Amino acid sequence: MNIPYIKGHGSDNDFIMIDERKLDVELSEEERKELSLLLCDRLEGIGSDGILFILSSEKATACMRMFNSDGTEAEMCGNGLRLVARYVIEESEEEKVDIETQKAVLGVERVEEIFEGVDTFSVAIEPVSFQVGTLPMTWLEQEAIEVEIPALTEGQTFTALSVPNPHIVSVLDEYEEAELERIGEKANHLPDVFPNGVNVSFVKPVRHNEIFVQTYERGVGLTNACGTAMSASSIVSVLVAGNDVETPITVMNKGGMVQCVVHKQGDYRVELRGNATYVYEAEVNVDIETQSFEESPRHVHTKENELYEELRDYAKSQGR
Repeated sequence: MNIPYIKGHGSDNDFIMIDERKLDVELSEEERKELSLLLCDRLEGIGSDGILFILSSEKATACMRMFNSDGTEAEMCGNGLRLVARYVIEESEEEKVDIETQKAVLGVERVEEIFEGVDTFSVAIEPVSFQVGTLPMTWLEQEAIEVEIPALTEGQTFTALSVPNPHIVSVLDEYEEAELERIGEKANHLPDVFPNGVNVSFVKPVRHNEIFVQTYERGVGLTNACGTAMSASSIVSVLVAGNDVETPITVMNKGGMVQCVVHKQGDYRVELRGNATYVYEAEVNVDIETQSFEESPRHVHTKENELYEELRDYAKSQGR
């Protein structure tokens, strides 16, 4: 099976993007899982946090499905959605399109750059819910806002929300990365509390309407960035750290930075604005039965990678 693909990233959350509409064969559910396990492997595969599959849609311009590196499918992926947004926008020659995701049809568009020279795309992150049943999370109350989770840790509070994938977010003055990894691993081995696992983020306020976020991503582990986690963290920063709604909140991480605009009109929703960088393009010839593949020479997007390096260096400096 010969598969053209684009390797790209949103905030250094890297993906293999495959346009299924251009393949000679239709992929099965099992083939999508097997491709994710084979190609995302960072030691023996191409290496990535997941695969973005672009499909046709009867509801929108295109459909996105995202599979993690462990073969599981995510309900939503904000960083990945920006890559799909760029691809579909450039293909359609429109500035704004709709993308079908597992939970909703979402508007995406090209917007003003958040860093000079870095093309920027805005994606809608919704639906947002604080009802623990939407994660799901086993809890005595209907919501879990700024609460201790005894099965997880003591003396630290979390807020649970779905966006629509599940997140718990803790706002801290300082933290150790090793502690985030420990709690993230533990949270994803607590089926009595989080039956489907959960994404765990630590948030450090930097200045008003500026935060630094690091995430343990369900199905992946520690990541440089997670789009829905940055969106969830921006909402929690409004609730807990006094940041503003209807105003861009700069969210920085090891992978770079984005801007999140939290809207509160009845329910919450978030605009996530950030890069959609193409690292390179290539083709891969895959034999799923033998779990092997051969890759063609790569066409590298050197200039846009260099520009993103400048953005990443700036964002890292703000998190120290």
